[in-house]
Amino acid sequence: MVEPGDREVAGQRLGIPESLGVSTLEPGQRPPTTPPGRQVSIRVQLLDDVTEVFNISQRAPAKALFDLVCVHLNLAERDYFGLQYQNPRRMMVWLDLLKPTLKQIRRPKNTILRFVVKFFPPDHTQLLEELTRYLFALQIKHDLACGRLTCNDTSAALLVSHIVQSEIGDFDEVQSFQHLLHNKYMPNQDALMDKITEYHHKHVGQTPAESDYQLLEIARRLEMYGVRLHPAKDREGTKLSLAVSHIGLLVFQGHTKINAFNWSKVRKLSFKRKRFLIKLRPDLNSAYQDTLEFVMASRDCCKIFWKICVEYHAFFRLFEEPKPKAKAVLFTRGSSFRFSSNGHQPSPINAHSSPLSSPLFTDAGYVRTDDEDEVRRKKCPTDKAYFIAKELLTTERTFQKDLAVITVWFQAVLGKEDILPDSVRTLINTNYDPVYQLHQAFLKEVEQRLQQWEGRSNAHIKGDYQRVGDVMLKNIQGLKQLTSLLQRHGEVLVELERSCRASQRLQELCREFEQQKVCYLSLNMFLLRPLHRLLHYKLILERLCKHYPPTHQDFRDSRAALADISEMVLQLQGTMMKMENIQKLLELKKDLTGIQDLAIPGREFIRLGCLSKLSGKGLQQRMFFLFSDSLVYTSRGMTADNQFKVHGQLPLYGMTIRESEDEWGVPHSFTLFGQRQSVVVAASCVSEMVKWMEDIRMAVVLVEQSNRPSTDLLSTSRSDRKSPEEGGVEAESEEELSASRSSLERQSAQRGNTTVHVCWHRNTSVSMVDFSVAVENQLSGNLLRKFKNSNGWQKLWVVFTNFSLFFYKSHQDDYPLASLPLLGYSLTVPAETENIQKDYVFKLHFKSHVYYFRSESQYTFQRSVPLATSVLSSVVWCCLVVLSSVVLLCSVVWCCLQ
Repeated sequence: MVEPGDREVAGQRLGIPESLGVSTLEPGQRPPTTPPGRQVSIRVQLLDDVTEVFNISQRAPAKALFDLVCVHLNLAERDYFGLQYQNPRRMMVWLDLLKPTLKQIRRPKNTILRFVVKFFPPDHTQLLEELTRYLFALQIKHDLACGRLTCNDTSAALLVSHIVQSEIGDFDEVQSFQHLLHNKYMPNQDALMDKITEYHHKHVGQTPAESDYQLLEIARRLEMYGVRLHPAKDREGTKLSLAVSHIGLLVFQGHTKINAFNWSKVRKLSFKRKRFLIKLRPDLNSAYQDTLEFVMASRDCCKIFWKICVEYHAFFRLFEEPKPKAKAVLFTRGSSFRFSSNGHQPSPINAHSSPLSSPLFTDAGYVRTDDEDEVRRKKCPTDKAYFIAKELLTTERTFQKDLAVITVWFQAVLGKEDILPDSVRTLINTNYDPVYQLHQAFLKEVEQRLQQWEGRSNAHIKGDYQRVGDVMLKNIQGLKQLTSLLQRHGEVLVELERSCRASQRLQELCREFEQQKVCYLSLNMFLLRPLHRLLHYKLILERLCKHYPPTHQDFRDSRAALADISEMVLQLQGTMMKMENIQKLLELKKDLTGIQDLAIPGREFIRLGCLSKLSGKGLQQRMFFLFSDSLVYTSRGMTADNQFKVHGQLPLYGMTIRESEDEWGVPHSFTLFGQRQSVVVAASCVSEMVKWMEDIRMAVVLVEQSNRPSTDLLSTSRSDRKSPEEGGVEAESEEELSASRSSLERQSAQRGNTTVHVCWHRNTSVSMVDFSVAVENQLSGNLLRKFKNSNGWQKLWVVFTNFSLFFYKSHQDDYPLASLPLLGYSLTVPAETENIQKDYVFKLHFKSHVYYFRSESQYTFQRSVPLATSVLSSVVWCCLVVLSSVVLLCSVVWCCLQ
């Protein structure tokens, strides 16, 4: 092992001076003054295993000691950390920063406190400073070495390889082997030596900071990341362990998580002697009883764990610190304990938040809007043409970012490894770079025109710039010159997929890129964005021409631009429809396991969604996929990519269908009669049943007209045999759905938030028609969201696409902070009893989840009031276009985003 004297003190590796420990986040900060009184020495072991001695006053609160440690480390992001020690009963407890140190530590000379990570956020990218990430990496290193961070051999070897890269640099066979012999980073390290060195060899050129980043990126996906187990038993005496995380309470059996209770589901936590009690909110759909009881070793064990729960809840969920004398709501106790953050708000960091905790699930860390915004809005033009032009600007900003995903971000990733065939690389460069450059110039023109229109120059006085048709006409004429390039965008999609099939490494690289936050949709979706943008221009120009009288100065240019874009859309319509279908088949291929190639000539995707299949064990939740030749049904599996496991295939050729509610006594059920088998399924409601039956009947007619038998989709020929998952249905909460996944079974927020997964959890369906219409109605803009626990409003930049709202702090951000999948949500206006004291407010709600949003202008709200005032009966808010019209959907979302 490396001797303590040879180790780098935390921060030395980063080149930080030792003078005053002034934070880079808080310029001008000075070390804390020492309170008067007799001094006592306290030993603190830091995360790099170095023990430091700090002198504090006997009467000083523990926070004084904690501040001294943080200043010594030059640490600004303090809220994640804490001081831990072993009490006289040999239990590890946290130092209460509000109480004097010596009232908690009776024998300071014989006690060593440990400075460690206390709160583990779901996303390490919210850590602002490299030093903080370095300390987190040291904590992961400790957890791995002591066997607390358990994982499979591949993940363990990869973690150790990044630690070694950080400590000794690039791979050298002799040096690396000797280093691993003398340093033990995990219990079974010897058995994994070859795999560790293999991974280490791939990290050439990686800096220590990059190694720390990669270490945290891998660790945060593990099931046991940040988990601290507290032994307990259930009522039957089964040995379990309890833990707490950012999402709520966790239950483990061994090192396997068997249950989770989100904060939103927990009504009260308490303990009585050795019994730890979890009282849940009433839920008719849940199989759990209202109160869960666990038995721990002693009352002290219960109290320690209860305290940790209080602090985690406050840290990740509360907007304001609990008042000392406030009546308990979530937690009841016979204790005077009060949580205190380390001198800051309970939110971990005000400048950044994770996709889980912000902006949808907590109010912490965001500036509230006030009447200044309203005053500014009143100064803006009120002409309808201005708002149409503003929509052009806001959506063009998002389109520019989406183009950059391919032309900048993806190209940078491909540039690191020379594995992409030159023909495909040239195809991407020649067909996307000119489009990107043209739209960069167009965006600048639109931004300048809106500034002039809003009166930020003298041009608006003459009225010369209160129009946008001339700018659009110029851009569309430029786009017409690139029609041949746009026609080849589908070819790029096909050739990239072909290259991925030929190269396993390229396929892995594309998958890794899709895990990056900037790639908030599937990669193939970005490849089709330029084609989709033509549809957006057409809709904008149609509304503009409808608004203008023929005598308006902008009418002629707008009409000419509409004629040109309509011609381009008509010319590219066939390519667009073909590529959308291929893109959807390729996307579904990632979500399914146990199936052969989906994207074969002639096959079309029709509908996907959740139905209940009747079996010997009753109704079982299944995910169904309807293609032009087959109906496939699956269950949610536990694979690395959270895929759906195929159970069976029903060829459409010769299939008949009929309602069977009376026959089986199951509401909304119908029977599918195939050539080899019959299947009884039930939909969630009448409308869902009608959609499925109509689409299946249409597909059967088409396949019989073509007289082409179905192709076997399954990778191995098998019957509809039962699987281990047949008897159970997993349930995930809204917050789990929107959060970053924290285990290998949940690789990323993107994979867990695909349309397939959302339909599974919300028991609904989506058709290809819905996807195509949604593509035409991608919108962007500012939206005000009401805080949950106050009257404040939070201003966000919002992108509506792929049936979801994606939330950014501003339009300049490269990736979203959070997303809200809208499938299944309803849209209404608040009732008077809800006491929303603002105009232009609407409400999105699904079961117990309610969000209030506010439009920034009367004009945009008035366009959607007729629709918003009635409760929406559709289970898919985004697919209102299917139930009414494209115009109504535009009105609703336009209201949301202006």
